[in-house]
Amino acid sequence: MHAPTLLIVEDEERMRRLLELVLKPAGYDLILANSGTDAIRLIQDQASFDLIVTDLQLGNVSGMDVLEAAKQHMPEVPVLIVTGYGTVKSAVEAMHKGAYDYIAKPVDNDELKIIISRALQVRRLAQDNRVLRAGLQEQFGFDRIISVSKQMDLVKRLALEVAQTDATVLVTGESGTGKDLLARAIHLASPRAQGPLVALNCAGIPENLLESELFGYEKGAFTDAKKGKPGRFQLADRGTLFLDEIGEMSLTAQAKLLRVLEHHIVEPLGGVRGTKVDIRVIAATNQELPDLIKKERFRLDLYYRLNVYQLRVPSLRERPEDIEPILNSFLDTARRERGKRLRGIRSDALALLQRYRWPGNVRELHNAVEWMTITCKEGEITPEHLPGTLKGTGTEFDPQHSGDRSLLSLGLSVEEIEKTMLQEALQQTGGNVSEASRLLKVTRNTLRYRMAKYNLK
Repeated sequence: MHAPTLLIVEDEERMRRLLELVLKPAGYDLILANSGTDAIRLIQDQASFDLIVTDLQLGNVSGMDVLEAAKQHMPEVPVLIVTGYGTVKSAVEAMHKGAYDYIAKPVDNDELKIIISRALQVRRLAQDNRVLRAGLQEQFGFDRIISVSKQMDLVKRLALEVAQTDATVLVTGESGTGKDLLARAIHLASPRAQGPLVALNCAGIPENLLESELFGYEKGAFTDAKKGKPGRFQLADRGTLFLDEIGEMSLTAQAKLLRVLEHHIVEPLGGVRGTKVDIRVIAATNQELPDLIKKERFRLDLYYRLNVYQLRVPSLRERPEDIEPILNSFLDTARRERGKRLRGIRSDALALLQRYRWPGNVRELHNAVEWMTITCKEGEITPEHLPGTLKGTGTEFDPQHSGDRSLLSLGLSVEEIEKTMLQEALQQTGGNVSEASRLLKVTRNTLRYRMAKYNLK
């Protein structure tokens, strides 16, 4: 790790020598400039240094000019102003223009080293954050949404446009289509990218805990509240709050959410005073919210608040041309992370994948690829390596269209047929357990047991 390089800008030789004697033994590499003109030339030439220490009074080209050049050509480099008696007001003005800090003459050597060390630490943190954001962009940005279809190209283009605004976004689409990935991409492409992205799955938290998770609580709000806890709204301040499965939220929580969206003030449970928050909300659902509104399970006024800008993610069966690039992306990951020696997929096996209806969408395709990498460790993937629901049929099992073939001829196990029927019933009813149980002629409890058995939502 190289020693930090400092640009010292000082027109007085005695002061320049003094700074050199103090900072060189402290482990810094120094570049010395005896005028503002020389310093600006070095800055414009993009010389490599980590911090600038400049006197404010430098003759015709002042320390303020050096600061402006630094902010223009290398804004990430902190600038420390050295000021004499009577020019502190100008140093404060420099702070308003972006200087990191100032120190008055006569310079206290220990104070100077502390301020420089602190400024370099802030610079390192900024660099680490930039690397982290670049990694997040690579993992969750729009480039990670693999597609070649016109439908998804349109969705990504619209999402990129709305990302530049602060509008509330409602993302709709079937389960497994990648709504959460789209929400993360919107956040990372937005002006709030440096702020937090806080996610909450409204279906994954019991109703009695949802409000405290969203809005937080004060100490003593209930029996076990030994100390206060901030909610997801407070944690998402200056960033984005992603509410997944918004259709599962209780009416009570919906009313409180509506108030926050209207006034941007959060009232923790047990609190007497609200907290102002600066957030952007992205909500997602695989349900038809207008249908829930008719059934009085979702508030109409909240729907209008959330549905400022709606993005619908098409199902995988609507864009079969995306199956191959998504599959290849999953296979690349398997090769890279697990050393799989797979050359790809044979055309007849790919044709089966493209004819299948994919009720679980991209998530189901990912699970299928996991299966294929187990059954085919190297070479090409053939139809024999596909899961039983795909092998030899190319479509989901459908008793009404199976013709004269016996169920045994389909090559499916009892569990695979049962799971496929459950998936189809849930798909046809939009995930409504009551309606799906009537369709399958079983009780709700039996259906819930079967869903848990096959890990179905």
